[in-house]
Amino acid sequence: MEKAKKVLEYYVLTNKLKDVIRTGWIDWGVDRNRVESVAEHVYGVQQLALAMWSEYNYDVDINKVALMLAVHELEETVIGDLTQFQISKEEKEKIGHIAIEKVLSNLSMGDKIKEIILEFDERKTKEAKFAYMCDKLECDLQCKLYDDEVCVDLDLQENNKSFNDPTVQKLLNEDKCWSEMWMEFGRIKYPYDDNFKEVSKYAETHDSMSIKRLKRK
Repeated sequence: MEKAKKVLEYYVLTNKLKDVIRTGWIDWGVDRNRVESVAEHVYGVQQLALAMWSEYNYDVDINKVALMLAVHELEETVIGDLTQFQISKEEKEKIGHIAIEKVLSNLSMGDKIKEIILEFDERKTKEAKFAYMCDKLECDLQCKLYDDEVCVDLDLQENNKSFNDPTVQKLLNEDKCWSEMWMEFGRIKYPYDDNFKEVSKYAETHDSMSIKRLKRK
């Protein structure tokens, strides 16, 4: 019975991610009946990883990558979804690792799962580097999907810290729409290789849902 108890405790705790809405979409005021949860992001990034591995023939252990991405947001069951505009990478990792200890404390394989999370955070192995690129690009692609649905008004961003970031403002002042800015921001900030840049640029220039995108007024 003790094993069953541990399984259910872990499941119930991590099930919370189904209801944790991604903070970035809240900050930008995405106007939609359903906005992506952290759990949905985890699903999306795993599917993106499979497609990138399949089509670009990455020399990575895809099973390890899938596990890494399955657990890379577990800390958010405790600390919530914090963006780069709210907290530094170093501080987020510090409080995140403390949270991970709590989440995994009752699992017999908790230490092994924690090792996978730390490997992802350190981004030194080829699997961790690949998983990190997938994590960031998936967010860019979700932005594009929302923009194609015309879910964001750039004139309603008074309280959005992300909107006031100097790089964001520079890109928007170049008359880029929301997703064009977001995709370019990703290519500037994150260590995408040529394949990830190719997918990013292709997504930027193709309307995924054939809906007119919202340009900044």
